[in-house]
Amino acid sequence: MKQETLEVDSRFGEEYRGKYVFKEITWAKRNRIIQKHTRYNRLSGDVESSDFIAIQAETIMASLHGQPASKPITLEKLLGEEDGIPIELGELLSKIVNRLNCMSREDLRFLLEQLDEENRTALFQSFGYAKNSAGPQPSLQGSQPEQCRSSATS
Repeated sequence: MKQETLEVDSRFGEEYRGKYVFKEITWAKRNRIIQKHTRYNRLSGDVESSDFIAIQAETIMASLHGQPASKPITLEKLLGEEDGIPIELGELLSKIVNRLNCMSREDLRFLLEQLDEENRTALFQSFGYAKNSAGPQPSLQGSQPEQCRSSATS
């Protein structure tokens, strides 16, 4: 299984400084996470709603196999709206995990089709792809810190 290591400096705060190790999760684990946070219509089987933020957060936690001793990344922090992790760090973790776990454009397109416009916009904002009322958010391409190093191994 693929593995990727990320060395984070103090750019996001001293509490996040250190080495993080991510490993690819299995197809079954990824699908169980998606099923857990997706509600289906009992009659038609159509998707009624999905909590994409929770899916991404649990995927990050399932992939995270090593972090600093203080354990700064928790599911609660990933889901936290007030005391969550910094946006740029969340984007970086999402990018690594999506790459490791092969979240394809087709997968993303399917999941996005299940959302209404408001939830789709909220998802894009969470990944830094859309502006919210608070102003522009950094994009994934421009937000990867230069001092953070990532190395992948198979």
